[in-house]
Amino acid sequence: MLALTAPSHIAILGAGLMGRLLALELAREGHRVEVFEAKGPEADGAAARVAAAMLAPLAESAITEPGVVRMGQYALTRWPELIAQLDAPVYFQQNGTLVVWHRQDAPDASRLCGLFEKNRRINPTLPALESVSHAQMATVEPALQGRFQQGVYLPGEGQLDNRQLLAALESTLARLGVQFHWHIARETTDFAPGNAGQPDLVLDCRGLGARTEWSALRGIRGEVVRVHAPEVTLQRPTRLVHPRYPLYIAPKQDHVFVIGATEIESDDMGPASVRSTMELLSALYTVHSGFAEARILEIATQCRPTLPDNLPALRWLDERVLQVNGLYRHGFMISPAMLDITLQVLRSGATDLARQFDVAVHLPHTAPQTAAQAA
Repeated sequence: MLALTAPSHIAILGAGLMGRLLALELAREGHRVEVFEAKGPEADGAAARVAAAMLAPLAESAITEPGVVRMGQYALTRWPELIAQLDAPVYFQQNGTLVVWHRQDAPDASRLCGLFEKNRRINPTLPALESVSHAQMATVEPALQGRFQQGVYLPGEGQLDNRQLLAALESTLARLGVQFHWHIARETTDFAPGNAGQPDLVLDCRGLGARTEWSALRGIRGEVVRVHAPEVTLQRPTRLVHPRYPLYIAPKQDHVFVIGATEIESDDMGPASVRSTMELLSALYTVHSGFAEARILEIATQCRPTLPDNLPALRWLDERVLQVNGLYRHGFMISPAMLDITLQVLRSGATDLARQFDVAVHLPHTAPQTAAQAA
């Protein structure tokens, strides 16, 4: 495939998380970068805007593949480097994750902890989970003292503020001279890269917007609530074990909390249902009664772009058109690794990171290339 040389003219389709991250690195390398986005600068069409932005490889190991877990570990060191390049501050926290449960859900919690331990045996670099007794809860998470008999602490995990990050990326890219074309939807077929007056390379980062050309993509619907709860102080993301709607609560700055639980096989972008909202808020209240007086800032829905195996992939349509997609529910946890894999592919045509993280690289008109072949 094309080995990128500077300065090149690069068109990026989609100004979501991957589109902005790639634009940042490529512009810093001296390339001329244009970004085409079907919606506006607020990223209102991007899955990244409706997210808790948790960086939780051990917590997510219970439901995902080892390669995704390794990407999450990579992100915990890579995100501070990326954030340091931005012109505006971005909230980043690495205080671990707390998992709690009500007494009747102890069997489910035991099974979950068993999965954590199993995945630590597969990947010994994951930190050991730490049991939290009723007495220790006062030290680990004072706001939950007396509310739970026990819990589990997952050290080292983190989170960031997704909306601060998207805004900081946009302002930094503008300073770097990246040209944005807002409210202009483009297909890869609208370009003839390599020809006179055309970009040298097209990168397609449109998420579900790329379904017209990558038919295997499907939507996984997520619903989140953002609330302002001055009476609640949580020091880290907290997860509630529940048989029907396992809940996560991600505390942001100034007593703003992002709460989510639902994951639905659907590409419906419509508003949240009454039932799912009531279940989510009811579970939230059982974590801390102070949420009863919280003010609802937003109830948001979005569909995450997902491939059949729920894993991300790169796909060359031809030697000058590369698609990056399938980040599913793990966008912030795996995007730094996907960024660096993509940059390696563009620079040299090969990538040892794809092998490290089990990411498929599809060549034009062929079956998926294995990670080992990609390296």
